[in-house]
Amino acid sequence: MKSQTVVLKSAILVLAVISMSLGATHGQAAVVSPDLAESNLSTSAAEPGEQSLAEARPGKVVLNPLQVALLKWSANQTTSFPVGATPGYIAFDGESIWVANNGEGSVTRLRASDGTLLGTFSVGNNPLGIAFDGANIWVANAADNTVTKLRASDGMLLGVYPVGATPYGLVFDGANIWVANANDSTVTKLRASDGATQGTFSVGTSPIALAFDGKYVWVTNTNAGTVSRLLASDGSDAGTFTSGEDPYGIVFDGANIWVTNTLGSTVTKLLAKDGSLLGTFKVGKGPEGIAFDGNNIWVSNNGGSNVTELRASDGAKIGSFSAGPKPIGVAFDGANIWVAVTNANKVNKY
Repeated sequence: MKSQTVVLKSAILVLAVISMSLGATHGQAAVVSPDLAESNLSTSAAEPGEQSLAEARPGKVVLNPLQVALLKWSANQTTSFPVGATPGYIAFDGESIWVANNGEGSVTRLRASDGTLLGTFSVGNNPLGIAFDGANIWVANAADNTVTKLRASDGMLLGVYPVGATPYGLVFDGANIWVANANDSTVTKLRASDGATQGTFSVGTSPIALAFDGKYVWVTNTNAGTVSRLLASDGSDAGTFTSGEDPYGIVFDGANIWVTNTLGSTVTKLLAKDGSLLGTFKVGKGPEGIAFDGNNIWVSNNGGSNVTELRASDGAKIGSFSAGPKPIGVAFDGANIWVAVTNANKVNKY
C-alpha cells in the first residue's frame, strides 16, 4: 500500500504540472502539495455515481486525472456552515450568502469568503424564496402571504408587502420583484423601490419558481407540468411550454432556460428565445434547486442527498457530489456553489 501511495502521489504531481502548462483553472495556479495528494487517496467504495479524486476499483485505487487537472478534488472537500432551522433557498448579494430558514421565520447572513456568521434577521412565517435586487434582500413568507424587504448592508427591515396566496419563489428583473403565488396560480409584480404592486398575472397551476432572461419572466407550474413565459414589461402572456413531470426550480444560463423536474428526476433545457425543447437530462432523485455558474448547471437532488453538475453546453454530466439529507436551495457566489441542506440545518460550500 505504501508503494502504491507513492506512485499515486507522483501521478498527481505530474498531472498538476500538466494542468499548469495548459493554463490555470479559474485564474488559480494548479498547486498540489504531497499532503493534499495523500489526503485524497482512498480504497473505500464511493457512493454510486459520485466522483472523488481517487475512484475505488476492486483491489486497487484508480486516479481520476480529469478531476486532478481541474483541481476538483472530491466532494469530501466540501465546507459546511450551520444556519437556522430548515434552511430552504439561498441568495448572494455580491458579498454575503443569505439563507431563508423556513422552520424559524428568519434569514441567516454569512460572509461568502469564509462562511462567518454576519447576522440572523427575523422575517415572516415560513420563509421560502429569497432574492437580491442590487441593494436589498427580499423574502417570500409563505404562511403570511407577504414578502419582506431587508437592507442587504445591515439586515434592517425596510417593509412588508402583501402578495398572493402562499408566495414561494422570487426573481428580480432589474426594476421589479416578481413573486410566484403557489396556491392561487398567479404571480405578483412589485416595484422594487417601494414595494408597490404593479400587477397580478395568471399562470399555470401551482407556480413555484421564477427566472428572468432579460426580457421575459419564466415560471414553473408544478402541478401543470409546464413553464409560463411572461413579458416582463407588462406581464402579458408570451407562451406556455411543456417541461417534465413536476417542474420546480428554474434558471437562465444566458441563452437557455433550465428546469428541474422533481418527479421525473430530470432537468429540461429550453431555448429562451422561443421555448423550443433542446434536451432532457437525467440527474439525481427528486431534483429541486438549480443554479448556473457561468459554465455549468448545478442541481440539488432532494431525494438523493446529493448535487449534480451538468455541462451547460450539452447537458453532459460532469459529476455528482454528496450534500446531506434533503438539499434544496442552490446559489453561485462567483467562485463557489452553495447548497442549503434542509434536514441538517446547514449550508454546504463547494
